[in-house]
Amino acid sequence: MIFFILKKIKIFLLAGIIAIFFFKLLGIFFGGDNFENFGEKTKKIMLNDDGFFFSTFSKSETVEEFLKDKKIEISDRDKIIPEKSSQLYYGSTILIERAKQVRIKVDGKELSGFFLGKTVEDALQENKIELSRLDKVEPMPKKLLEKNVSIVVTRINIEEKKEQEEIDFKVVAKNDSDLGWREKKIKKEGEKGINEVTYKITYKDGKEVSRTILRKEKIKDPIEQIELHGTYVKTGKAQKGQGTWYAFKGGLFAASLSIPIGHYARVTNLANGKSVIVQINDRGPYGKGRIIDLDKVAFVKIASLGAGVIGVKVEEVLN
Repeated sequence: MIFFILKKIKIFLLAGIIAIFFFKLLGIFFGGDNFENFGEKTKKIMLNDDGFFFSTFSKSETVEEFLKDKKIEISDRDKIIPEKSSQLYYGSTILIERAKQVRIKVDGKELSGFFLGKTVEDALQENKIELSRLDKVEPMPKKLLEKNVSIVVTRINIEEKKEQEEIDFKVVAKNDSDLGWREKKIKKEGEKGINEVTYKITYKDGKEVSRTILRKEKIKDPIEQIELHGTYVKTGKAQKGQGTWYAFKGGLFAASLSIPIGHYARVTNLANGKSVIVQINDRGPYGKGRIIDLDKVAFVKIASLGAGVIGVKVEEVLN
């Protein structure tokens, strides 16, 4: 009988030790070194702090007490649900949305402020900024907001636009022996034609960045212009001798000792009959038998440079 009683006592003592150990474990788990004070007032609270989730225990009666107890700082711009004065119960959830400073460049303006949204898209919506299908946003709209982020919205527009484009007319020259060699006369005025060009134009923030021709349609043909070019040359006394060349101004010029500077002369190659009219702008040549020194640009009109010296006829032009 005594043995049975002692056995019962051992069982009760062992159960007590196990119970004390169990409650000690609970005390550690719930964050208290003294589980005797845990009681009914201790609550399990779920906290979502701007996307970071926590599970903790607190004896706080209200949200405001909980924030002070856990040393969680809240700015006036932040949003907290439920309100700070709200009663807490076991299993209550507290949501904190942190306001982030954001700069938005859009439509030639820069907006700056604190926003509660989680993504770039949320910040744009809070500012009532609407996006078209082609608009470009950096960072991407679905990207999570970061502190001091700068958002740039580029407006992109594409339009088709018709513009008229002029078509130059051709000039047809006809020789007229009744007109002086330096005279020109328009016999029939030319008229420019017109193309209607349809462009696809891309604008970024109102500025044109590219254009592509979609189609071109001629709506008016150009009308050619007919001009009369005089060929009559009145000459004075002719002289024959040797002609040479040199590099000077690079044009239809020549040096002469008998024709005044600024006047014109017609020089004819006696070997092939080719001629060129030049303006006298220099003095020379001084070699025996040589009567004119042509600029090489003029010389190649009547002979090859390799010829060097050629027989020529020189006539002063009087008109």
